[in-house]
Amino acid sequence: MGIKKFRPTTPGTRFKLANTFEEITKSTPEKSLLLPKTRSGGRNDTGKMTMRYIGGGHKQMYRIIDFKRDKHVPATVHSIEYDPNRTARIALLHYVDGEKRYIIAPAGLQAGQKVMSGSGAAPEIGNALPMTEIPLGTVIHNIEMQPGQGAKLVRSAGSFAQLLNRDGKYATIKLASGETRMILNTGLATIGSVSNPDHNLERKGKAGANRWRGRRPRTRAVAMNPVDHPMGGGEGRASGGHPRSRKGLKAKGYKTRTPKKHSNNFIIERRKK
Repeated sequence: MGIKKFRPTTPGTRFKLANTFEEITKSTPEKSLLLPKTRSGGRNDTGKMTMRYIGGGHKQMYRIIDFKRDKHVPATVHSIEYDPNRTARIALLHYVDGEKRYIIAPAGLQAGQKVMSGSGAAPEIGNALPMTEIPLGTVIHNIEMQPGQGAKLVRSAGSFAQLLNRDGKYATIKLASGETRMILNTGLATIGSVSNPDHNLERKGKAGANRWRGRRPRTRAVAMNPVDHPMGGGEGRASGGHPRSRKGLKAKGYKTRTPKKHSNNFIIERRKK
């Protein structure tokens, strides 16, 4: 994994920083694990635009990812692949009974390695096992919030959490945001950190790269008229006052979390601001 710079032969390559994709071992996806992915263009069922700044983009197929890891037989990593739907890389597993599944690829996982899931699996990179069997201090990802629900936490490129403690039926984990929270002991987590840690260093280089991803140009609120946005209008280059949304809700510091949210009971330390 690495980042490459380009010779500035065009304005678009002058500031571009792209991934080298050196960990990718297969360029075509497994057909049996693909689903069609439709695009709305930001329109609803009557054709009216209900979401702005969406449209265009490259055609994509969805890769079916196994977030539950509920097949408890050994598997071999057949290939590490690119997934256009997520920042992390994905790994194609071939199980001993012939079934194939995709998982989120941990950093350091290579083609040919053996992986296992379920109780009794060794705490090695790529293996998924219950929190009760993971050694304290281990770096983990793909964490289940409810047993059997499938992984919900720590799935994006380069992210990881650390198992700090176990007490009764709960385990304490520290997330990359700085938040420390309790998770049920019986849920599964995968050993290691998520692949593609250099993702945050990439730079698109030009506006057209956003169009390839289906993102249209976004108009600044202060450039609008008062009828279009609370921050619009004014003579000259007016700053627009307090930052707020199109509906008038304050942005940048205004707390939107429900004070009596159920999960507050499981959060020991809130994320760093």
